[in-house]
Amino acid sequence: MNKVILCGRLTRDPDVRYSQGESATAVARYTLAVDRRFARRDQQDAQTADFIGIVAFGKAGEFAEKYFRKGTKVIVTGRIQTGSYTNKDGVKVYTTDVVAEDQEFAESKNSSAGSSVSYDNAPSNEPAPSAAGDGFMNIPDGIDEELPFN
Repeated sequence: MNKVILCGRLTRDPDVRYSQGESATAVARYTLAVDRRFARRDQQDAQTADFIGIVAFGKAGEFAEKYFRKGTKVIVTGRIQTGSYTNKDGVKVYTTDVVAEDQEFAESKNSSAGSSVSYDNAPSNEPAPSAAGDGFMNIPDGIDEELPFN
């Protein structure tokens, strides 16, 4: 099985090109900076990240072109693809990219900009859900959950 899930920030705006022919297909290329979970022992204070090339085709490429910008935090699901080509100097160059199968935002636009979010429809006696961008939402008190297996 060839499956990759990454969460990181774009290092620059996507580079989008279109294939030639009757039905031009978008091909978006961008790089994700993905933080390493554990630092090496000899680099305890150093921030380490891997810079991973992503390629998105078709609708996914058009989506990246329209919405992704430098610094955007995204989650990409895809597969690793290797390849090679000979450059203009006659040297064989090997490539490794992640071909995006699914792309989504990992935080709200407001949380990435440091802005607060207002919830106009929230009842005045209950707190608004959290928009911290950590993937969790605070459930206001007074809401009972009924589990189907109880």
